[in-house]
Amino acid sequence: MSKANSANPLLGLAHPLPFDAIVPAHIEPAIDALLTDAAERLAAIGQANGPPDYQATFGALDDATTALEEAMGIVVHLEGLMSTPGLREAYNAVQPKVSAFYSAIPHDPALWKALRAFAESKAAGGLAPVHARFVERTVDEFRRHGADLDAEAKARLQAIDVELSTLTTRFAQNVADSTDAFEWTTEDEAQLAGLPESVVAAARDDAMARGQKGWRFTLQAPSLTPLLTYLDDGAVRERFYRAYNTRGVEAERDNRPLIDRILALRQEKARLLGYADFADLMLESRMVRTGDAAWQFVDALRARSEPFFRAEHAELEAFRRELEGADAPKIMPWDLSYYAEKMRKARYDLDEEARRPYFAVEQVLSGLFEIVHRLYGVTVRALADVPVWHDDVRVYALDDADGTRLGVFYTDLFPRPGKRGGAWMRSMTTGAPAAGTPHIGAICGNLTPPSGGKPALLRHHEVETIFHEFGHLLHHLLSNVPVRGLAGTNVAWDFVELPSQIMENWCFEREGLDLFARHFETGEPLPAALFERMQAARTFRGGYAMMRQLGFATVDLALHRGYDPKRDGDVLSFALGLARLFNPTPLPDDYAMIASFAHLFAHPVGYAAAYYSYKWAEVLDADAFTRFAAEGLFSRKVGLDFRRNILEAGDSRDPMALYTAFMGREPDQTALLVRAGLAA
Repeated sequence: MSKANSANPLLGLAHPLPFDAIVPAHIEPAIDALLTDAAERLAAIGQANGPPDYQATFGALDDATTALEEAMGIVVHLEGLMSTPGLREAYNAVQPKVSAFYSAIPHDPALWKALRAFAESKAAGGLAPVHARFVERTVDEFRRHGADLDAEAKARLQAIDVELSTLTTRFAQNVADSTDAFEWTTEDEAQLAGLPESVVAAARDDAMARGQKGWRFTLQAPSLTPLLTYLDDGAVRERFYRAYNTRGVEAERDNRPLIDRILALRQEKARLLGYADFADLMLESRMVRTGDAAWQFVDALRARSEPFFRAEHAELEAFRRELEGADAPKIMPWDLSYYAEKMRKARYDLDEEARRPYFAVEQVLSGLFEIVHRLYGVTVRALADVPVWHDDVRVYALDDADGTRLGVFYTDLFPRPGKRGGAWMRSMTTGAPAAGTPHIGAICGNLTPPSGGKPALLRHHEVETIFHEFGHLLHHLLSNVPVRGLAGTNVAWDFVELPSQIMENWCFEREGLDLFARHFETGEPLPAALFERMQAARTFRGGYAMMRQLGFATVDLALHRGYDPKRDGDVLSFALGLARLFNPTPLPDDYAMIASFAHLFAHPVGYAAAYYSYKWAEVLDADAFTRFAAEGLFSRKVGLDFRRNILEAGDSRDPMALYTAFMGREPDQTALLVRAGLAA
């Protein structure tokens, strides 16, 4: 290793991670050095002599790329949170190299020969179950990535993977740039009629921070969502709706040709590997198994939900006529949230703004930490003087009942320029807590920030977001699997959302809310009347919420189950036609949500052919939560069962086996339909 590399903070990562020392100039030298190191480790597996041995083959494979994965994970993490020109340039320089490296691993004949020799040996038959599963899963993955192809096909597959990595990175960067490029600033306070005071104050603070007069609004969720929900000015709502749903089609940031190429490459890859389409390739190793089964799952839920969906919208149209007269115009897409909120307030006397003072972010986190302590016996402690990448970031430790430090995690919860949208969990390092090395992760989001001298007061759906991402984090930090490749969230994609989505349930239970829902000024608990209205409104427009997600899943599966632009037309028109089936209002002809659909196109794989998994996991979480509801919301016994069978277990066993070990049976859809108010 060169002298320059010896001082590189991306080399030899350990807690505390050196976020205050990493600069773009470190990235390419570090990744180049780690690529060389990983390649040498993999080559040694293929060159080993003597009888086949697990540790010399699959054990060595599990360790070979650890340092590279962790360093590149930090680079990806920072590029998504602090995307400066220098950081983006460095990321773009290394990302194709890393993609090419991973794509080539299953195509190394010597490595594949060594792995296969052990997998077929007598010694493999005597492995512990978790090691036997890793052998089986690895052999399957190598074959699924072309290990048995001829040299020409392998070369083509590697080229496809590298190009997909480059294209999806460009897609994500275009979406981020397109989002940041739009803003609306007004000095006319009359245009803000209908907006809650807190939203107006935040917009004023945003404008002042940029040296502007008036009020500034953007396409970031804390600005966009309340504007579409409360602003009386329909013309401005329309402007924002159209801006948000036409991101990624501007001339300088046009994602349409990228989508076309990504879809074509994915289909070519599937055919090279012997699959009918990309959905079948991706889903073979998941709980659902095939694209056809995923389609049937989505369509069955659609059939159950659509009558409720249609009836709900008829009620909303009637409600508008009650407000504005019999000749009121039909509701348009940019009107949906606005009139739905008015109807919810009228029907349930439930004002979102009335709840926000009870959801100060620090109280929410404190209550969340208490809930996981009661359920799983773990304790969260704040850490000081740990390097971070931004002043908004906070750092915590997660300790077990016996004092073992299981993990360290970061929170980065508020929006800023250069930070990608949405919310997510990042697993940074997989440790060995019993040996003194904690797992490290982070939860990131774009929640309503502090404003007007008040703390960050969250909307209830933002509280759900924190609980959701913390569920993913627990899946990582509580992992207790000796094989790194099977640890934590390295599970079937349609199983990975169970730990996250089940956590959301405590946001709706009185016992859960009592641990954090207190007025930020008076300490008063959430009033009983407000809680009762929350419960009554929980299924409000449940049909719309279900159909919206099923619409995204349908577009996803349709695009990855044989979409052909020559037969089906251009991708925007094709996606629009499907989306219209799942929307109660007439979508405009320029609706281009697909051009910013990061779940599908911002990663070489991501949620491609897998958006259905959100609903699949909701079936699992709603069903699994019935055990907590029956035996006690804070039952330590049930919590430890869930920890042992789900949160600690990673992919050490088949996910259906893990689920049935917890529930004593296979999942049932009924609980989800009841929770959504869609049970006939």
